[in-house]
Amino acid sequence: MPKKNILLIEPGYPNKYPPLGLMKIAAYHGPQGSNDRVLFVKGRSPEVLEQVWDRVYVTTLFSFEWKRTSAAIDFALQAVRGQAERVFVGGIAATLMFDEFLREPRWAGVRFIKGLLDQPPADSLQLSEADGDFGAQDVNGPPIEELVPDYGILEHIEYEYPVRDAYFGYASRGCVRKCSFCGVPKLEGGQREMPPITNLVLGVGEQFGPKKDLILMDNNVAASTRYQEVIAEIHDLGFERGAVFQRPDGVSVKRRVDFNQGVDARILAKTPMYLREMEKICIDPLRIAFDHVGMRRVYERSVEMAADHDLRSLSNYMLYNFMDTPSDLYQRMLINIELNARLGVRIWSFPMRYLPVTMKDRSHVGKHWNRYYLRSFQIMLQATHGVVSGSEDFFHRAFGDSYEEFERLLSLPHAFIFQRDFFEHGEGKPVLDDYHALLRRFSPAQQAELTDLLNQTLLQRPRREAFARLIADKSINRPRREVARFQANDTKTAKFTAIAEVFPA
Repeated sequence: MPKKNILLIEPGYPNKYPPLGLMKIAAYHGPQGSNDRVLFVKGRSPEVLEQVWDRVYVTTLFSFEWKRTSAAIDFALQAVRGQAERVFVGGIAATLMFDEFLREPRWAGVRFIKGLLDQPPADSLQLSEADGDFGAQDVNGPPIEELVPDYGILEHIEYEYPVRDAYFGYASRGCVRKCSFCGVPKLEGGQREMPPITNLVLGVGEQFGPKKDLILMDNNVAASTRYQEVIAEIHDLGFERGAVFQRPDGVSVKRRVDFNQGVDARILAKTPMYLREMEKICIDPLRIAFDHVGMRRVYERSVEMAADHDLRSLSNYMLYNFMDTPSDLYQRMLINIELNARLGVRIWSFPMRYLPVTMKDRSHVGKHWNRYYLRSFQIMLQATHGVVSGSEDFFHRAFGDSYEEFERLLSLPHAFIFQRDFFEHGEGKPVLDDYHALLRRFSPAQQAELTDLLNQTLLQRPRREAFARLIADKSINRPRREVARFQANDTKTAKFTAIAEVFPA
């Protein structure tokens, strides 16, 4: 049978890890599979429109990347000249928003794949001999999900993934939990074991050369019935504690293992066995989820046991904007600072803003948050590249010495947050003083009304122009407009709007 032309498309969003699903589909169609001609592109690549494609696969990731994902599907349809049955769309968003994708009229005929490709290929891809689908006879082959990913396709694009020199895989799939904020139960189902990691490491090594790190994307590895076997396997594959990797140029570098979805503190805290085993491998960092302050006891116990086993490079994902409050978030960040000081560990926190898994943008506001506070916290994190440092001095400087101070910082005009030194200690201090003087004239009820007004304005784009319109709107009373003028300040240049510009004589 003549070779087929296969196009793989990842939407043009930035992401940390390469598209593992497409890499496995490439393996199915590539030299180790049916030996088709495979090309991988990221975003739009006009030159592919000059070729004829027998099949196009589009991967999807987060629902809030709906616009970029839509553009990729539209481009795929363009690449097949409107023959929608040649386009296959799968991945996280396609599964979690399956019906939403099907409802889009312009994508009629596109094949949306729900869930994992964990059945024989013809079944997973819903191929039909009656429809003339090539590959429809492959009803007994190994699942695409279990194939060795094709790293070769990463050379097809200029984009470089921040994490690249690693084996990417799973020791287990699914999860024993059914957390209401998480899409894993719908995406992967219950917890189950995957084939040995050895298959992945040896297969990638033979075909594409050895990799430095091991990134395992298990949703809850501690719940695996093979947990101790998995750790022993990782150890025996050359990822023991202190392991080093020698690059082709002779330079030796530290290897690391990363369970990048985090480990369940509720399981870790049950027995020292879990961390005693983890101590045997070059885990760096050990990620422990801390989703709400109600987990404090098991979380602290897990960190204490990690320290007992000399696991000192720690990290955690810190969910916020769900059912938590800003106070809850501050407490969790502070707990990490206190644990660092008490145990001599280094915990790096990654606050993760909750968004419903079927939402097409990032506009969701949790019931105990407001849009203005979310934007303020995002600006605070910009200075740290999204990380809450383990440094006590830095933490108190960035987020305040108390929750009351944290809330005061959240309520500041955004330029004052972004340019803290300029406005607190530099030339901008008189401006900050003017702001506080004006705000002291507001009652608590008036301040709440002002916050509502600012929240509504944040919905408009561009933001600075929206605030400029607000302060020019004479239907709004003068005191509110006087305070609102500080919102029109340029967060990056520290230029501020003088009162004479808003209220000329």
